[in-house]
Amino acid sequence: MTTGTRVLVLNAGSSSVKYQLIDMLDGAKLASGLVERIGEANGRLLHLPPTGEPRETLRRFDGHDVALEAVAGELAADLMGLDSPELAAIGHRVVHGGLRFTRPTLVTDAVLAEIRRLIPVAPLHNPANITGIEVARKLRPDLPQVAVFDTAFHATLPEHAARYAIDRRTADEHRVRRYGFHGTSHQYVSRATARLLGRDPAELNVIVLHLGNGASASAVAGGVCVETSMGLTPLEGLVMGTRSGDVDPGLVFHLHRVGGMSIDEIDDLLNRRSGLLGLCGDNDMREVVRRAQEGEEDAKLAFDSYVHRIRRYLGGYYAVLGRVDAVAFTAGVGENSAEVRAAVCANLEELGISVDPELNAVRSPGARTVSPSYSRVAVAVVPTDEELEIARQAFALVHAV
Repeated sequence: MTTGTRVLVLNAGSSSVKYQLIDMLDGAKLASGLVERIGEANGRLLHLPPTGEPRETLRRFDGHDVALEAVAGELAADLMGLDSPELAAIGHRVVHGGLRFTRPTLVTDAVLAEIRRLIPVAPLHNPANITGIEVARKLRPDLPQVAVFDTAFHATLPEHAARYAIDRRTADEHRVRRYGFHGTSHQYVSRATARLLGRDPAELNVIVLHLGNGASASAVAGGVCVETSMGLTPLEGLVMGTRSGDVDPGLVFHLHRVGGMSIDEIDDLLNRRSGLLGLCGDNDMREVVRRAQEGEEDAKLAFDSYVHRIRRYLGGYYAVLGRVDAVAFTAGVGENSAEVRAAVCANLEELGISVDPELNAVRSPGARTVSPSYSRVAVAVVPTDEELEIARQAFALVHAV
């Protein structure tokens, strides 16, 4: 069993690495940062030390190994390098864990091979996650590496919610089912909402709305996820920054047969050229709101479509849960867009859902309620902290071994 009290959390993307060093004694963030544009000439490392001014490095980082070595150097400059005996583990965000990985898992060669086998159902994410793990293992082969999976929190979905209504043999052969994503965020926010309300998570029913460039919803009954909007891939569900969310599956066949588009072109359309970007040419909600308020019709359509899809899921999850105690908004849009929160909750007083305009307009970094005191359902704004959730799960695992 390790004696260290710190966890380094890595979130490796295709051309970026986000990181945080967290002290698990009190959850304090000792350092954090981002390496972006890996492999490009204009690479950038922004390091936020425990004290003092942020440090920025502008240069080319040829690969994730070079980027992580630079991160290690920044941490060493703060006397918190990867060789520190205080480091208990490195926690890795892994997007897709399939049916096998439903809890935090110590990385072994076999585990890494299974994560690699899941690449076809998460081609945009798992390869980068694997790269981050491989580089970290080379830098510290003696240190526990823990994979924490975005899909794990949703593994509790009942079978009737997880299954698609297609031939079961085909589905089983190709591992086709609804897995869900953003699980660490949904797990963290559902618990944080209970703390905010002074309630036991086991007695609280919460609808969590994770609204960022990627967006998803979940229905959490007594701390257990029973429904979520993303499916086999992160494409299903809500309208997102560049992803379409729900579409008629026949759209794919139509665009292929009638539009002459290849499967790769359709994939690119639905994942990178749809959502808010596809509707109005902008995937920044702040710009969408500004343009809509100035009367631009395409921006208003994008905003209304975004909100309408959320309301559809909100009503459906209300029916699934039967009783809703709280609706929690989180992530970039959920935490910062009063306009989105107000529009989502408009005219839902019969369901016990409403927002107080003054409370909703207040900007604050902390968790808070924005519903009137008389509201039957608490509407909360709860900043997510996926890194802290990953660190907690990784730390608990290595101290249990």
